[in-house]
Amino acid sequence: MQFEEILRLPEKSEPLKKWPVEICALWYDRQGEWEKAHELVQDADSGNGAWVHAYLHRKEGDLWNADYWYHRAGRRRPDTSITEEWFDILKNIAG
Repeated sequence: MQFEEILRLPEKSEPLKKWPVEICALWYDRQGEWEKAHELVQDADSGNGAWVHAYLHRKEGDLWNADYWYHRAGRRRPDTSITEEWFDILKNIAG
């Protein structure tokens, strides 16, 4: 999966079925659908799922919960902006 492929999709389209749940969650978050994004990753067992979950709680301002999920992902809360973190996660997962 390519990072650019994800960014080229038209706004408000649907995520592709071949995408992993973490990428789909990032896609919904980008479309302003935080609840849908959170629903997709709230039970994710993977490190990447925990990272997206952490990002979403950081974005909503729930830093205690975000830090819990960063720990589950084996990461620390970044000092970057929310937008930068979104791109960092996407680049890391999508390549």
